Parts: sequence; C-alpha cells; structure tokens
Amino acid sequence: MPTARKVGRISTPREAGRMPALREGGSAKLPARAEEPLAERKRRAERIIAELKKLYPQADCALHHGSALELLIATILSAQSTDETVNKVTPVLFERYPTAEALAEADPADVERIVHSTGFFRQKTKSIIGACKKIVEAFGGKVPDSMEALIQLPGVARKTANVVLGTWFRKDEGVVVDTHIGRLAHRLGLTWTSKNDKDAVKIEQDLMEVLPRDEWTYTGHALIWHGRRVCTARKPRCGACALSGLCPSAFTFEG
Repeated sequence: MPTARKVGRISTPREAGRMPALREGGSAKLPARAEEPLAERKRRAERIIAELKKLYPQADCALHHGSALELLIATILSAQSTDETVNKVTPVLFERYPTAEALAEADPADVERIVHSTGFFRQKTKSIIGACKKIVEAFGGKVPDSMEALIQLPGVARKTANVVLGTWFRKDEGVVVDTHIGRLAHRLGLTWTSKNDKDAVKIEQDLMEVLPRDEWTYTGHALIWHGRRVCTARKPRCGACALSGLCPSAFTFEG
C-alpha cells in the first residue's frame, strides 16, 4: 500500500532566487480579486503552478490506498477528520472487509467501531455500506470511473468523485475543493465569483476556468500540501512563501 511522500525543507523565495520585486512592506502589487482580466489571471495561474512544481514535484493524495475502492472509502472517512486519523483506521477496515461485496454485507456496528475515531461514524458507516451495495448491485463490484456514476453512490458528491477520478483513474473531470484549496484559491485570487472560501461550487467553477485542465488534479494536491506547510489558516508564513510575489493577499495578515 503506497504511503504519502515526504518533502524536505522548503526554501524561502529569497533563498531560491525567485522573489519578485515587492512593494515596500508587502507583496508585489497585483489587481484586486474581481478586477484582474481572465487572460492575466490564467497567466498568473500558470506561474503559480510552475512554482508549486518546484516546491512539490511529487505532490499526491495523502490518503493511503491501493485501489479505487480503498481511495473512495478513505475519502468518505476523511470528511471532518484528518488524513493521519484515516490512515490509521483504513488498514484495519480493509483487512477485515477487503472488497465491495464484503463491505456491502458488513455488520454496521462493527464498521462503526472501526471508524469511530474519524468522527460522524454512524453516517460514514451508512455511506460506506450504502456505496458498496450500489457498487455491487449496479457496477459489478467495481468502482465506476465516471462522474455521473460516482455521484449516484450514497455519501459521494463532487469532491469525493473528483478525488477518485483524478487520483486513481487519472481523469481530470473537476477540481477538488477542500478547506485548504478553498482558502488558497481565495488568497491567491484564483476565484472571483465565490462569496467566500467555503463556496465550493463557485470556487471549483472558477478554478476549472483559470487552470489548465491537465493540471487540475496536480494543482489540487499541491495547494493542499502548501496550505498545510506554509499558507496555514491562522498564520500564513508569507515571508517564507515562494508564491508571495504572485499572491494579492501576501503580507496582508496581522500577527
């Protein structure tokens, strides 16, 4: 079963020789989020992706999995939980229930006991068993590889479907929007129609318009890695961020 890859120490922009000219006391002067022309925003997005590839050339899904089914279940469990917690739970779950057929017939109480630490364990158990029953009954026991089919599964919406399609099937059908991607999309000015960083539908639509399609999956993974390591929710490390010269929000946070 593959494990999440580790990245080394992140160089600061000045160390890497990539710091664009900054206005005094802050970031490079960039247009406000809603004012930037789309063509310029697309060019800036490509530069952001290029920097992310220098920082995280191997960015990938942090959920441990060895099959489409394992990734699907792990993603369902990851809601309101951490990847670390999910990665501790799934080996036990998959050893006991290795197939969709086994999970479809699983005792809910037993599954609840195994996944309890991920939170919302009753609803997650219901979604897992329900999804596996649908996979067995409608898809011959195999996880489907289309958005239309995946969102028919109980507990599966666009975010989960995008994770499975992009990470396992290598199909860029949409952009995953989790808490990190929503936050960074707003700070980086890669969304302009969304109300806030929780407006996942509009954020995804904007990202799909501004990012090259063949970069949708990679950019999602890389933004999550960057959000965890540098652009954190409460105290982003703008002074150590290689994207600061491309970010309209850089150096605007107090404390």
